[in-house]
Amino acid sequence: MRDKVRWGIAGTGTIANSLASDFRFATHASLVAVSSRSAQKAESFAGRFGGIRGYQGIEALAASPDIDAIYVASPNAEHFQQATLALAAGKAVLVEKPLTTSSADARTLANAAAAGSTFAMEALWTCFLPAISRVRELLAAGTLGAIRHVRANLAYEKPFDAGSRFFDPALGGGSMLDLGIYPIALCLNLFGHPGSVDGTWKRAPTGVDSSAKIKLAYDGFDAELGCGFDRNGHNRFVIEGERGTLVIDTPFLKASRLFVVTGGAARKLLAFNGKTTCRLARHIPLPGLTRHDHHFPGSGLQFEIEAASAAILEGRSEHPLMPLSASIKALEIIETVRSRTPEAG
Repeated sequence: MRDKVRWGIAGTGTIANSLASDFRFATHASLVAVSSRSAQKAESFAGRFGGIRGYQGIEALAASPDIDAIYVASPNAEHFQQATLALAAGKAVLVEKPLTTSSADARTLANAAAAGSTFAMEALWTCFLPAISRVRELLAAGTLGAIRHVRANLAYEKPFDAGSRFFDPALGGGSMLDLGIYPIALCLNLFGHPGSVDGTWKRAPTGVDSSAKIKLAYDGFDAELGCGFDRNGHNRFVIEGERGTLVIDTPFLKASRLFVVTGGAARKLLAFNGKTTCRLARHIPLPGLTRHDHHFPGSGLQFEIEAASAAILEGRSEHPLMPLSASIKALEIIETVRSRTPEAG
């Protein structure tokens, strides 16, 4: 039995470069190939990382007999077609978020994976970070008591450009698919599927959402989430409980530090000015506040690589932390919000 999964990457962009660099931290995975629509780009990428082959087109990558799995690192609008092609070739797939640009395509992809008993997962790397594993442990231990409220924001200002991947609908643009998917996926990972969904959004001139507010209703609490290209947000994820508050420090999508606040004074300070409290807590101890540091080498993509590889070696078709049902649900949530009449931009 092999102890490593042989990976190919479809795409040579920013994510592909970060991913290729992080393979050196994975125990059960090795990078052996990359593909691009441009043979020159594929060869250049392969040369930078050494010891891997460059292919022109994902078709050639999928046809290679010594590749077990493909990471689809192409633009959003290409995820469905490329992942479907890889699955048809019998390759396991790890697909950069969002899994697809619609829940209908995501269900089709899930059915294709099930029909071939082939592993498929959305590459929502945040859910596999050590800090998020610690959050799950703290919640399971009842450290916060009953959850009362969740709030999270992920926003990075982007100047409007009709042709950019952020704003072009043909490229799968929109703040929810690019940013909102993170707080949505983390809520689903930590708390399961909500009982109901509501929200509002603002329309960019190209028709995609430039910002959005998403409300997920759970039993006993609501999760209020925000995302946008119209501002730079605080980018923290906050879980308030009856006995304490947990803060995943900024930017929570690449979580490496979290705070648990149980003291009354510290909780009041956090509620009054969360940004200042978190900044102070990074450097000095505060009464009633515990800091958990979970720093890691590289970009942090090695954890999802390792998790997917372990699942593939075990013969699984999904990973329990990131099942396709959760990826489908996240897209359904986005579509529910998008079905509302947009607010004036």
